[in-house]
Amino acid sequence: MEAFHRIELPREIIIGREVHLKVGDFCQTYGFQESAIVVCDSTTLKIAGEAIASSLKEKDFTKVESVQITAADTDNVKRVKKIIQDISPSILIGVGGGKVIDVTKLACLNDSHRNLPYISIPTIPSHDGIASPRASIKGLETSYSVMVQSPIAVIADTKIISQSPYRYLASGSADVIANITATADWELAHKLKGEYYGEFANTLSKMCAEFVMRGARVITRGIEESYRIVLEALISSGIAISIAGTSRPASGSEHAFSHALDLIAEYAALHGEQVGVGTIMMAYLHSLDWEKIRDTLKVIRAPINAKQLGVSEDAVIKALMKAHKIRGTSRYTILGENGLTKEAALNLAKVCEIIE
Repeated sequence: MEAFHRIELPREIIIGREVHLKVGDFCQTYGFQESAIVVCDSTTLKIAGEAIASSLKEKDFTKVESVQITAADTDNVKRVKKIIQDISPSILIGVGGGKVIDVTKLACLNDSHRNLPYISIPTIPSHDGIASPRASIKGLETSYSVMVQSPIAVIADTKIISQSPYRYLASGSADVIANITATADWELAHKLKGEYYGEFANTLSKMCAEFVMRGARVITRGIEESYRIVLEALISSGIAISIAGTSRPASGSEHAFSHALDLIAEYAALHGEQVGVGTIMMAYLHSLDWEKIRDTLKVIRAPINAKQLGVSEDAVIKALMKAHKIRGTSRYTILGENGLTKEAALNLAKVCEIIE
């Protein structure tokens, strides 16, 4: 059989004020009916979950079950799957940040509901998982994200999202800027290892990063336009992953550093914050303009060193030395197959002013 490349994309992306109230209309348009599950947490239930449940009931959904999760782990995934078995919903709706949406994604992969669709409704703009076919869940065998399916729709309410703490906006911005080193790693792996490479997805991913870099002065103002810029970039970055069929366009050595830091640091920072610091160092290794990246992150008010991340200098060094092992030999990056020695890690972190 000939090899083929399958691309799964959202049917609709809706961005605007109070668009979360259109969930019922969307479901009616695409033939979803009778029952649905709204996955949320205690905060997002009040912010948007209750209103979404009401919009579904107004469109004649007879059974709408709201389930509040407490963490992005396998126990919470199992809880949602149990409700899926009980009510056989036509669709799942994830309302919240990365944890809620990731649990929703994994729950849709229940053996008896493998193609169960879901809608992604982000309430914070912290990373590109809001539109990507990837999910990170504690309790799986891997410490990195796994491939799932793309959302059937992304409905991003700018009124709700712009009321979230600015820190999440800065984190999301950093996660998109990380595409600069992720794409450089992908190109390197293609040249040295013959790895599959998709130029269109790579170009789209770079464009997302450039869009955020250019908009840094607007983003730092924290106004509704700031959130819209980052949302569009995050969603487009997630779509680049869908087009590529791999997280390569948006996840490279900088993400490996972040995943390693998750395992090492006692109190990890936000995903995008860690990735942003990793991007500074990996850009240096790639001989890219790491100072421009650092300065842009500074404008956006994202962390640019260990102290601002809230992690020890020792944790940074250990994470740099461990990063190449996160995916083993399955993902080649600028860190190479043997990784960095302690001396090299120390030098890198000091040159980039991540540690003193």
